Amino acid sequence: MENVPAFSATEESGRKKFALPVDSEHKATEFRLFSVAAPHMRAFHLSWISFFACFVSTFAAPPLLPIIRDDLDLTATEIGNAGIAAVSGAVFARVAMGSACDLFGPRLASAALTLLTAPAVYCSSIASGPSTFLIVRFFTGFSLATFVSTQFWMSSLFSAPVVGTANGVAGGWGNLGGGATQLIMPLGFELILKMGSDKFTAWRIAFFIPGLFQMLCAYGIFFLGQDLPDGNYAQLHKSGDKHKDKFSKVLYHAVTNYRGWILALTYGYCFGVELAIDNIIAQYFYDRFNVSLHTAGIIAASFGLANFFSRPGGGMLSDIVARRYGMRGRLWALWSVQTLGGIFCIILGKVGTLGVSVAVMLIFSVFVQAACGLTFGVVPFVSRRYPSIYLPIRFTKILSDNNIDLFDMLLLLPGHWELYRG
Repeated sequence: MENVPAFSATEESGRKKFALPVDSEHKATEFRLFSVAAPHMRAFHLSWISFFACFVSTFAAPPLLPIIRDDLDLTATEIGNAGIAAVSGAVFARVAMGSACDLFGPRLASAALTLLTAPAVYCSSIASGPSTFLIVRFFTGFSLATFVSTQFWMSSLFSAPVVGTANGVAGGWGNLGGGATQLIMPLGFELILKMGSDKFTAWRIAFFIPGLFQMLCAYGIFFLGQDLPDGNYAQLHKSGDKHKDKFSKVLYHAVTNYRGWILALTYGYCFGVELAIDNIIAQYFYDRFNVSLHTAGIIAASFGLANFFSRPGGGMLSDIVARRYGMRGRLWALWSVQTLGGIFCIILGKVGTLGVSVAVMLIFSVFVQAACGLTFGVVPFVSRRYPSIYLPIRFTKILSDNNIDLFDMLLLLPGHWELYRG
């Protein structure tokens, strides 16, 4: 099941030549991280960088919340509502993103969404109260739907032996944005302060950093990317080399596939937890342990930055165990790692000192993010029908977002929970 015949990159028997070895569908059978060869590795780097930029934008507000809440007079409930809105927006966008990928290709779908949500990032700088702050976070969150196009793109370009690695690294390095923004935004804020701005002006100017980054990524994908090994969707549809399935038929097969629903639930309990932590971690350490804004940002960044190796490691582990144990190995690895992540999550809630909290948080982050990578080592095999590959990805993301909203409501909204301060 996992073995796919490969053709050499230099084989010329009437076949199109590629920089990487490919299979009969021209999907790459090797993953060369430090290559930028078109179309496979160039699309990989474009997709993860764009997803990274969208993560930076969506979670640009949390590391500056101690300043923003004073400027806008935000209550804990209003901050919680805005955090929920940031990830809720992605639910609506992901409903459309899968269809857009199938109809127009991941290149155009990703570039369009990244560019269209950039104005919301810029508008964060003119938020004047709780309502406008919630609205800009809601629309900025739409950009997280680029995860669907990222995983769709990788599944379209890489074959079974390496698709788990490709999906894991692309998703993991994109998720790094959730940690990097905890460093980028406070650093930008501090630099703007040193230029003479007051703190209530500096945080607003700082939002131009992620906005510009996101726009540049959108143009890069549009002009440099390619949908499939053999070309873009428009030219392949025109030439008749790519067949269009009826959407209703594809949707029916996806909805009736119970495996997709199971993966949606499990993914919600790893990625859902991760995003909920991204929303609160800087504010938690700032309030609970009386650390500076800069220190809180560094601690919070360490949680997200673990994606550099943990989520890719999950995808690689999925491919490694599959070589010996097949799909059963992928599933057992996912269950084991996600269970350990749950155990460390419980322990994190029990400890009360700064040093131990940081240590447990780091261990927890490795397992919860590796579980995300392991999940998308399985997703491409839920449906072997190529045109409907986006549907397992789409449903996994949409349903997991409902779990994200649940976790955010539990963690961000005060009421039944005690908010600790120093």
